[in-house]
Amino acid sequence: MLTGTHVYSTGLGIDHHTQMSGWTLRAHLLGHRVHDLQKIIAGASMVVAFSAVYLFWGSTFLAAQFAIDTIPPFLMSAVRFLIAGGILLAWAIARGAALPRLVHLRTAFITGGLMLLGGAGVVVWAEQYISSGLAGLLVATVPLWAVVIAAIGDRKRPSLPVMAGLALGTAGIGILVGPGSLAGDNGSVLMGSMAVLGASFSWALGTQVARKAPQAESGTVSNALNMIAGGLMLTVAGGFNGEFGRMALDTFSLKSGLALAYLILFGSLIGFSAYMWLVKNSSPARASSNFYVNPLVAVFLGWLLAGETLTGRTLMAAAVIAGAVLLIVTQKEK
Repeated sequence: MLTGTHVYSTGLGIDHHTQMSGWTLRAHLLGHRVHDLQKIIAGASMVVAFSAVYLFWGSTFLAAQFAIDTIPPFLMSAVRFLIAGGILLAWAIARGAALPRLVHLRTAFITGGLMLLGGAGVVVWAEQYISSGLAGLLVATVPLWAVVIAAIGDRKRPSLPVMAGLALGTAGIGILVGPGSLAGDNGSVLMGSMAVLGASFSWALGTQVARKAPQAESGTVSNALNMIAGGLMLTVAGGFNGEFGRMALDTFSLKSGLALAYLILFGSLIGFSAYMWLVKNSSPARASSNFYVNPLVAVFLGWLLAGETLTGRTLMAAAVIAGAVLLIVTQKEK
């Protein structure tokens, strides 16, 4: 009886052991190459998703303001999400995605209601009264609200750096909408600002629900359901707001129509889908990082394309809010 490795000739001048070792080495090298390729693809996907969320979502504040020049706000948002959601759903089903179950529809109406009606829809409504840059800066409070929601849900006291970030963020909001910034105003700016703060809380709550609630197996189907559910509820909100009587196609401007098309393609089909992908595939802190990049994009584009005033107060508030959010999200990474 032989012990150890049994080696015998193949008749080709190469022993069987050497031949098998060669194949094992090649398979090992191939496995490494496939793994490296997967890492490259995953990294590229992250870069593309973050770029879409940073750039496209930062520009949607100004696009929304252009759109509601001649289109009522809630119905404009409803059309945006219904069209985008319908396209996504049809595309996913055509590619063989599984149909959603009833529990997935329930999740869609909860998250769609919180994020798209109470969040995005209310922000667009508020832009009737405040600039796109101010709206973008106030939406930067989403991560602050997320910390509060998590602390209440988990019944855990936030760390000192997080509490400092909350205090700093509150100070930044005070700089933006404090009495000095509203001098001579009839209250419409304050009303719009408070609405955006409430919308930011609603979006943060919806994001937390989306992380834990049962979703459709296909991410594309899940995103589509959220948009369709949100669009249906926005349609109802538009009815309560008396917007159907103001929906006359002959009054829509070309600028509003192009802005709506931009929101459908870049804001919803690409931007919202990229954000929901990041929610599932990135850490909460990184997924929230867009909320201190988008405001800077919104303020810059509002100044560049819409002639919005860029004051020292606005720049100071932007720096304070960005610092607060950065302090919080980097702490949450630990």
